[in-house]
Amino acid sequence: MQEREGLSAFIFDRLLPVGIVVIVILVLWYGFAVLMNAQFEQDQAARANVEISTSQLVANTMSQERPVLPAPHQVASEIWKTTALKKITSKRSLVYHAGITLSSTFLGFVMGTALGIGLAVLIVHSNVLDRSLMPWIITSQTVPILAVAPMIIVVLNAIGISGLLPKALISAYLSFFPVAVGMVKGLRSPDVMHLDLMRTYNSSKAQVFWKLRWPSAVPFLFTSMKVAVAISLVGAIVGELPTGAVAGLGARLLTGSYYGQTIQIWSALISAAVLAAVLVMLVDLASRIVMRRMGMAR
Repeated sequence: MQEREGLSAFIFDRLLPVGIVVIVILVLWYGFAVLMNAQFEQDQAARANVEISTSQLVANTMSQERPVLPAPHQVASEIWKTTALKKITSKRSLVYHAGITLSSTFLGFVMGTALGIGLAVLIVHSNVLDRSLMPWIITSQTVPILAVAPMIIVVLNAIGISGLLPKALISAYLSFFPVAVGMVKGLRSPDVMHLDLMRTYNSSKAQVFWKLRWPSAVPFLFTSMKVAVAISLVGAIVGELPTGAVAGLGARLLTGSYYGQTIQIWSALISAAVLAAVLVMLVDLASRIVMRRMGMAR
């Protein structure tokens, strides 16, 4: 009985709302696809001096080779053909390109997380660094990444560094910020009474950090990491654009834009979105495991 109630709650609380949103998005997507692609079909019919019915017009807008806005089934078909029907090692495989992008995403995410944690620890333990570093950390995110990425690529190429590291640095540049801000909030989250109690016991700063501040900051850390891992993926894709990369999801976007392959562009975008969702889910799973072992209910 309890299992049935739990299943019903899962369906109505999670699956149903998500399903409704997906249906609404698909309906709107199809509607806009018809509206944005209809002009081409009408122009074609006018040139051929023939009349085209509404049903034929709608059908044609759903099957254009290079539509302004591809229909969902066209994007799904492209994703299927470039994943399931292609070898992983093929340069036409989305899995291959996703793997290239993921490698720089993971490296940038690790670097950004480590940098964010390090900066947060320094800020929390030093008022001078709090006043001097925090404004610069916030200011760093006001610079558009599309302006920063080419400079990083050019400078590193000038000193002989290319390939994975420049893209990872761009990912780290984006991902360190939420981690730093979240960890500062988390490390300062312990109650003043608990801090006073630790001082009463003559605890060292290291003991206060590991026994009180760090456990309190873990939930904030994982919440920040969910944001950071998604931004890392964005950074990796942006890092591939200025280099004219031949591999990676950014490369798929570039080649699609060069040759007007809008279906290819949208398939790469949807794949990137799905990949980001999977990465966030993996971080959430890790957070549940860690917090359960720490005795924190979730």
